[in-house]
Formats: sequence, C-alpha cells, structure tokens
Amino acid sequence: MTLHGADPRTVEDAIASADPLPGTSGFAGELPDGRLVRDVLGREPLFVDGNAWSFDPTDLDDPSPFPAGHVGAGEGTRHVWSLPDPEPTTDRERALDAVRESVETGVETVPDEDVAVAFSGGVDSALLAALLDAPLHVVGFPDSTDVASAHDSAAAMGREADLVVHELTIEGVEDAVPTVARAIGRTNAMDVQIALPLYLVAERVDTDHLVLGQGADELFGGYSKVAKLDHRVEADTVRGARREVVETLPDQLERDTLAVRAAGVEPVTPLLHDRVVDAALRLPDDLLVEDAETEHARRKAALRDVAAEWLPESVAERDKKAVQYGSLVARELDRLARQAGFKRRMDDHVRKYVESRL
Repeated sequence: MTLHGADPRTVEDAIASADPLPGTSGFAGELPDGRLVRDVLGREPLFVDGNAWSFDPTDLDDPSPFPAGHVGAGEGTRHVWSLPDPEPTTDRERALDAVRESVETGVETVPDEDVAVAFSGGVDSALLAALLDAPLHVVGFPDSTDVASAHDSAAAMGREADLVVHELTIEGVEDAVPTVARAIGRTNAMDVQIALPLYLVAERVDTDHLVLGQGADELFGGYSKVAKLDHRVEADTVRGARREVVETLPDQLERDTLAVRAAGVEPVTPLLHDRVVDAALRLPDDLLVEDAETEHARRKAALRDVAAEWLPESVAERDKKAVQYGSLVARELDRLARQAGFKRRMDDHVRKYVESRL
C-alpha cells in the first residue's frame, strides 16, 4: 500500500479544493500519479531521500521529513494545505456540541477488535476509555504518578478489572534506549524521554492497535504556557498561543508514531481526527482556558465539560504530568546518563549518553 490513512480519491479531492481537513485521521504516501502527499498536521510520517521515499526513516540512507501540508515530488513539491484559522464560535452550547460530536466521530475510527488504550488516568485517555470497550494499559515506575492516577481513575470509572499495570525497571528503560533513538531518528533528551514510555507501553500490549490521546493538549489548551501566556509563546491571546503549539504537532506526531510502530503496534489517535481539529480550532479563549493567567486557570475547559458527560468529575477534572515525568522515565534516563559518567554539569548530558548507546 502506497498511501496511508485515506483513499486516493479523498486526497485528490482535498488537493483540488485545498481543504486541509477533509474528514480523515491524517494521511501520507504516494498517489497513483506518483505525487507524494502529507496531511496538514503531519499525522502520518513520511520521509524522502533524493527520489526515494518511505514511511520508515530507517529504510533510507539520509532521510528528511516530507513537509506537512505539501504535495508533489522533488522540485515540484508545493504547499497546498494550511492550518485553518476560523472565527471562534460565540454560542457556548453549540461549541460544546461540536466537540462532543467530533470526539464521537473520532472514536468511530477505532478498529472494533484487537485494541488497547494507553491509559494514564488523565482526562484524555479516560475519555477514550469511557467510549471504548478495550483493556487499559499504563506503564511507569512503581512510585510514579501515572500508575497512581491510572489506579484512581480506573476505580472511579468502575474499570479496575480492565486496568493492566506494567511496572518499569531501570534495566528495561536502559535496554530500550538504542531501539527508541534509532526508531525516531533523534537523540535529544526531551524526544527520547517522551518516546520511551510510548514504546514501552506499545511493547507490552498484546494487541495490534494502541489508542492514544495525542493531540488533546495542543488542540484544547492543555499547556501551562498557553494558559499563562508566558515567555515561551509569542502570542498575546490564548487562541494565538494555542495555534503556536498546534503548529508543533507534525514534529511531535512523527516521533510518537515511529516510537509506537517500533514495537510492532499501530497507533490510533481519535482526538486528532479532522472533525475534532475543526471543532477545537473554533473554540473561544474561555473554552480553551477558563480564568487564564490566574492560579485557578482551568485548562482544556471544553474537553473537560464534554468528558464529564461520561466520566466522574474527579476524573474529568484531573490534572496530570506529561508522560515522561508522570511515568518517571525522564528521572530514570537522567540517572542512567549519570551512572554512565555523563554528569549534569556537562552540556546535553542525556543526549551524549543516548548517543553513546548507538
């Protein structure tokens, strides 16, 4: 198969209309006429090396990512799709209805069988767990907040019997480092820290598909820098800051997809369906972050309001750490680097450790 994620006719129609959100969960690959394509958010990885291309960068000698939103090949590559910037919806209930319906549409794309949910107990994975009849898997060190949150949320949801906890060891993380770094083609600390728990949970599920809550933080205002409008963003509005982080998705999703596929599992991301993206981009500031720039800021407000229709309040309102910190993988990767002689006083000591393992 030379096109992932959509049929050629849908993509060709999207090119003709310049529609960046034609109702797919992302696509990439080669059309029958030989043109390469990659959707506007880069949800499917695609790499080129001269005239050669592949979904897997390890197949190529000198791979470069094919740019998201582009169509063509070689010098004929052109930018066709741009991220929409619609006016915010002023009717609160209409906006929430659109989010609710879009999430249900995204969940409909999940295969009926052979599926597991990566479950950390936060609102994103819990919402997907509530809408799917599938086992829930969490990875983390025994004292990690992800394991504790997964237990608490599963109990509140009445899903304790469906929860599978995979306790990590420092030896297991150590063994996975070179595999993950090669798979994602990166050695910097942040990317490896994020990719490791994704790979480790995918490696442990006994299904062909793993459902992930990827995209929710970016689309729905889940980052503190979006709520606080601090020095990490250039925008002076919540919507503007949210757009900045959404534009980072192609790079992030490439990493995450490659990490999961390195374990022989296919990632499924319902919260990145085109309909979810469209509904999220139409949210006003206060449905992204309530009481922004205050200590009481409520991030992902619209998603939490919708999730509360299926989840206990304690789960819908739960805040949690990013996966590399919640699982404690970042802490243990730092420990491995220091034990190998790469001290914190050295610049990029974790990256140097990862590179030493290759």
